[in-house]
Amino acid sequence: MTYSVLARCERTGQLGVATSTSDVAVGARVPWLRTGVGAVVTQHRTDPRLGPRMLDLMALGASAEEAVEGARHSSVHAEWRQLAAIGTSGPGVGWTGAHVDRTGVAVVSADDHVVVGNILVGQVVGDAASAAFAADAGLELGERLVRALEAGLAAGGEPDPLRSACLRVHGAESFPLVDLRVDEHPEPLRELRRLWELYGPAAGEYVSRAIDPDAARGVAPGADLEEAVVDA
Repeated sequence: MTYSVLARCERTGQLGVATSTSDVAVGARVPWLRTGVGAVVTQHRTDPRLGPRMLDLMALGASAEEAVEGARHSSVHAEWRQLAAIGTSGPGVGWTGAHVDRTGVAVVSADDHVVVGNILVGQVVGDAASAAFAADAGLELGERLVRALEAGLAAGGEPDPLRSACLRVHGAESFPLVDLRVDEHPEPLRELRRLWELYGPAAGEYVSRAIDPDAARGVAPGADLEEAVVDA
């Protein structure tokens, strides 16, 4: 009952994940990212321990495929899981355990992204999400990921209504460039779109405030604490 798009922007090197589900708070369990390492998801009877495990393997030099294989072989209940990963180079990789109902599975792997889903209306959801992501190579990674989720929903999405969604993008810093979550909403992708359109244009400014606050817009040197808090 979850579908995710993991991607790397070849132009900027950014890594990102967008995911949505008919359960609550998908962003708290499914996507995991690490700057300079990769982006992974663990879904379907989700085991959040597998996200950091895959990223640790990739940090040691494993490819996306090797990280997925390592995680599944180290998990007693791997056949209940659906895993995917993409690194700073190489194609995206997805894997689905034998206990996951194949009638609703979607997996699409490409050079710069991978789409994985389960308990969907069918493979058409993954195909639509992948095509939408590939069609907009000149846009920001966050925009491409949101469009991919929207295309998956337009193609049929899940049998049950979506309830939560998230978008995470990592750039050059150790912290996320974008981390937006809709934890419980009757139309989570519409709400995610609204949040992205608010936050996306300011994402770079929030990074500037962290790494070079003297040069950032909004808080002048010597501004009092109240002004700084308002502008945070």
